[in-house]
Formats: sequence, structure tokens, C-alpha cells
Amino acid sequence: MTTHLIMSTVNSTFITPFDREDIYGLASRLDEVMDAMEAAVDLIVLYAIDELPQEFSDQVGVLTRAAELTAEAMPRLRTMRHLSDYWIEINRLANEADRTHRRFLARLFGGEFKAMTVMKLKDVAEALEEAADGFEKVAHTIETIAVKES
Repeated sequence: MTTHLIMSTVNSTFITPFDREDIYGLASRLDEVMDAMEAAVDLIVLYAIDELPQEFSDQVGVLTRAAELTAEAMPRLRTMRHLSDYWIEINRLANEADRTHRRFLARLFGGEFKAMTVMKLKDVAEALEEAADGFEKVAHTIETIAVKES
């Protein structure tokens, strides 16, 4: 819904702050992040997972921080200044999410969980990882825009 509103606004605006394709790409990447986070939540509810592993809390912490940093970076797109710290930190957070994800998968397949629980938790873990990767793609898109506009 928000992506469609952004595109409608861009298409009806004569002058845009930067290339229309870049605006569309950024909006699409943000939409993908939201879709992945929504999928994780939906899976938890649909699978009726009562107890979540600590690693999920760790991943949500990373996603929360990435969301905060991304929201803080958006106004800086007007000037394209002071953005490098943003994409560097997002990259660090994505690496942290990757490590947490790999460690969780190792634990998940280590025999601690029942087979059906493994399948359910793996789906949720993959959605959380997709969201973390999505924030990294958003940061790469912003970095590309900044380089093009400088």
C-alpha cells in the first residue's frame, strides 16, 4: 500500500529529489523488508509457536536497530550527507544477523527439537534472516543513490 502511494506520488511529481528509478528501487526494497517481517510474525501465529528461542529475540533486536537507523537515514537523502556511517552500521548488523542465524540453524538441527518444531522454527528463522538481508539491500540502494548523486 505504501509503495503504491510512493509510486503514485513520484509519477505525479514533475521534479523528484533524485532519479525516479532509484526512488522506486528504494521503496521496493523497503516493502520487501516489511513483507519478510510480516511473514515471520504470521508464521509464529499460524504455527502457534508458544515459546520462541533466544536467537529470535536477538534477531528482532538487530532488525529493530536496523529499522531505527534506516528511519534516521531517510531525511539525510535530501542532502546525501552523513550517510556512510548508516550503511557501514547496517552492514555490521547484517553480519551479526548472519552469525546468529547460522548458530541458530546449528542448534536447531542439533537434536534438541522435535522434527515438526524444527520445520516451524526454520521457517520463522528464514523470514527473520530475509528481513535482515533486506535492510542490507536498502542500505546498498541508498549507497548507490548517494554515489550517483554526488
